[in-house]
Order: sequence, then C-alpha cells, then structure tokens
Amino acid sequence: MTVTAEADGVGVVVCSGEFDLDTTGLLIGACEVQPVPASLLVVDVRQVEFADSSFLNALIRLRNTRPLTLRGPLPRQLRRMMEMTGALDLFDIRPTPDRAH
Repeated sequence: MTVTAEADGVGVVVCSGEFDLDTTGLLIGACEVQPVPASLLVVDVRQVEFADSSFLNALIRLRNTRPLTLRGPLPRQLRRMMEMTGALDLFDIRPTPDRAH
C-alpha cells in the first residue's frame, strides 16, 4: 500500500493484494497518517485481488469521515460484493485518468 499527496489537497492510497480482517487495519492506518488528512481521499482499488466485508466496512467508515472517491475500475470480486450489499451506490467511482492526452 502506498500513500501520496497530489495537487489541491488530494490524498491517494493505492491498495494492492488481499484485504481481510487481519490486513484491513493497514488501510485505516494508512489513511490516518500524513499526508492523507486531505480535502479528498482517493482509494485506488484497481490492484485489490481479494477483499472481504471488513475491507468494505473500512471503506464505508472512511467515506463517512471525509470526502472519498474510489479509483477503478473495480476488481470483479469487490464490485460483486458491493453490488450484493447495496454499497456500490454509496461510492463515487472514477476510472483512472488517461494521461496519454
């Protein structure tokens, strides 16, 4: 997981690998360190290979404490879980910007 700051007070957390009850705390911890207390938190979930309900719960908790956007596209398993729980509509999901232009 990496944490960076972009222009205009945007904090970006890039998640990769598997997230379950034992590892989801890393996401919360990463969002509590500098420079992430930002005007907008972007959580890049494109490289998440597996996520259980504790990861989804962490995303919802973060969303409830600050403006949050997910950078996608969402991995299939995460999208399915979010659809099944009705959580998909809670999030602003944006594709990765095309930097080729």
